Amino acid sequence: MPSENHIEVRRTARFQVIGEPGPAIRDVWFACHGYGQLAADFVGEFAPIATTERLIVVPEALSRFYVTSAEGFHGADTPVGATWMTREDRDEEIRDYVAYLDALYDKVFEAVDRARVTVTVLGFSQGGATANRWLTGGRARADRLIMWGCLLASDSDLGHAATFFRSVALEIVYGTRDKFADTGMIADYEKLLAKNDIPYRLTTFDGGHRMDRETLFALSR
Repeated sequence: MPSENHIEVRRTARFQVIGEPGPAIRDVWFACHGYGQLAADFVGEFAPIATTERLIVVPEALSRFYVTSAEGFHGADTPVGATWMTREDRDEEIRDYVAYLDALYDKVFEAVDRARVTVTVLGFSQGGATANRWLTGGRARADRLIMWGCLLASDSDLGHAATFFRSVALEIVYGTRDKFADTGMIADYEKLLAKNDIPYRLTTFDGGHRMDRETLFALSR
């Protein structure tokens, strides 16, 4: 009978950076992209909030795929995206990306004094659950978590992780026309946070399931 097994392998991960690591940095952002995006595209959303004292790090998910429903040959013009995980072997994929993000965090703070900076972690769409699982399951420390166009990971144990969520400034952001965040869902979400005594700030903007420049700029000030 066949048996399923696992082996750890070495991977090369790709990430984008705005800013120069060093003693001048006072504000570090880690931004996790959504499903089907690439870091090279997502990083452009953060160019308007770049300053000489801010370092913005955008990791790219480890699994890439062709973003198309067409069958057959994929050519040079076929768009490519990345995903943090799928339901297939999900626990191992989560462990892999938590370890990857921890390693990236360590690399950043080889050149930046963690004690002198504020760390913001932003997760958009699928990247929100990724950021949530990373901060509750890894060794990174953040001062603020921005969940944008997403909810906490469905497998989050708020009872177990409540101490973390009470220690971080939690921001929830979504567009008023976001098809993935209807008012009923958000209301239930707020009740869940209140039940667990988790403070948060809710911000909305006029738009759909996307980033919003004015809202991001306001959150960066």
